[in-house]
Amino acid sequence: MIDNINIIEPHKGHPIFEKGESLENAKCAMIMIHGRGATAQSILTLADDFKNNSIAYLAPQAAKNTWYPYRFIETMKKNEPDVSSGLQLIDFLVNKILDKGLTDDKIFLLGFSQGACLALEYAARNPRNYAGIIGLSGGLMGPIGKQFNYEGSFTENTKVFLGCSDTDFHIPLERVNETADVFKRMGAKVKKEIYKNMGHTINSDEIETVSSMLNKVAG
Repeated sequence: MIDNINIIEPHKGHPIFEKGESLENAKCAMIMIHGRGATAQSILTLADDFKNNSIAYLAPQAAKNTWYPYRFIETMKKNEPDVSSGLQLIDFLVNKILDKGLTDDKIFLLGFSQGACLALEYAARNPRNYAGIIGLSGGLMGPIGKQFNYEGSFTENTKVFLGCSDTDFHIPLERVNETADVFKRMGAKVKKEIYKNMGHTINSDEIETVSSMLNKVAG
């Protein structure tokens, strides 16, 4: 377990849990961001479904199990300083992975729900040649009607997967489509799957898609 992170409150000092291979020996690494009300340990259980033990999985824990207090489609200011704290935490983990000798193209970012929104926002603000960016039931952050203009670009080697229900109360379908368009404009190769009447959850098709993405990088 990694802890004592030097970031701003409220997520400063909260633990980061690990599963799978060590960073020193892993073929790639995945940062996993849990949803509102959930835990780092709960999202780490997805690693069992991916069935690849050559990957280092890292999952940070949010303060009070919540990354930010209001909906992701509120103004950014309303969700501060929580959002900035969470983004700093992801950045800490990305740099820790790089310090261990893995390169950009061996790093996956994955999040579900509130965690997906945070992971997608981090990736858009910090474009690298990531192996994969995975947003399960989430989208870029900001109010409806926001114009998304991020600096920098990806290459088509960066794969983005967005999965969401067409009837998700928490995630407007329009925002999922906007998010896909933003990452496409920034140069990433985007796959978007909208599932009919799925609700706010993760399904087996999403698990299989992410597993395939991991296996192509880690073998």
